[in-house]
Amino acid sequence: MAKTKLIFAGGFLGAGKTTLLYEVSRRLVSKGTNMALITNDQAPDLVDTSLLRHTGLDVSEVSGSCFCCDFKALRRAIDKAGANKKKDLILAEPVGSCTDLNATLIKPIKKIMNEDVSISPLTVLADPGRVKHVLIGDYSGIHPSAAYIIRKQLEESEIIAITKSDLYTKEEINSLSNTLKKKYPECKIMTMSSKTGDGIDEWIEYMLANESSGNQILDLDYDRYAEGEAVLGWLNCSIYLSGEEVDWDSFTRSFMNDLALRFDSMKLHVGHVKMIIERGDQYISANFTGSQDTINFRWSAGTSDNAVMTLNARVEMAPDTLEKLVLETLKSNAADKISVTIKRINSISPGYPKPTYRFGKT
Repeated sequence: MAKTKLIFAGGFLGAGKTTLLYEVSRRLVSKGTNMALITNDQAPDLVDTSLLRHTGLDVSEVSGSCFCCDFKALRRAIDKAGANKKKDLILAEPVGSCTDLNATLIKPIKKIMNEDVSISPLTVLADPGRVKHVLIGDYSGIHPSAAYIIRKQLEESEIIAITKSDLYTKEEINSLSNTLKKKYPECKIMTMSSKTGDGIDEWIEYMLANESSGNQILDLDYDRYAEGEAVLGWLNCSIYLSGEEVDWDSFTRSFMNDLALRFDSMKLHVGHVKMIIERGDQYISANFTGSQDTINFRWSAGTSDNAVMTLNARVEMAPDTLEKLVLETLKSNAADKISVTIKRINSISPGYPKPTYRFGKT
């Protein structure tokens, strides 16, 4: 029996992993591929999971820990995906601040689950603006230990996929591509845009055709790695919203612009802020990965009396302060027109990474 193809698409917060998975899923399903998705986060109520479920696919969420620190949960998710019918393909999205995936995920899976799955080369998505600054040592406000994680993610990748190519000139993308090729000569460099679709089919074709994986094992300073994760406050929340004939698209735009402006005024580094407002099959998603001018809105939730809002924020500030700021912004935008009922809220700082397995270079 053919093995299930397993693809890990990593990369730092805001690199475009979820958008890529959404577009890839849409394309593969249209071709009859039987597939599933696995998302991952340090806490439940993940925007990525809510968004990807609108593809109609099986989506499992491993929450409360990264894949590598809860390998059993990842394995359960893989087994669950094929419980009713063996999947042709599983796409998995690790936590954006994770690295060391070859040693802690890919090599263990190849040893333990070799009869059931084959693993494609590890892809790391690279946001051109952020990666360009990290490569030249100009971190543009990002904490040096967070920049260390980005460098290590690039170092262990077998494919570096430069994302958001539609936002930059061809000369800028070519320059970054050449820089990456010189710095990581053993790595395949690709470019893509989830918005225009450029490069996505080429990436899919390459991933389906290749199985060489787990070859780049890092020399990693785990103390610095832990610091790079811990400098970010993490907030996940699920909230019920209600009012009379509320225009949810207008509300989303107002709230996200206001929140971005507040972060800008405090000169805070934003890993990412994501939200989705859903009412049945209609939804609007929004995200930003820096200043207000990086905000992106997609789709439409239209108008209704009730909706559910899921929000995730990763910002360099104390978790309790982040929670307070987000809730204050929500309250001011809801005003007296929208009733806000918090279903769940988690504001944390990630703990020290303790992977279940860590294989060496041999």
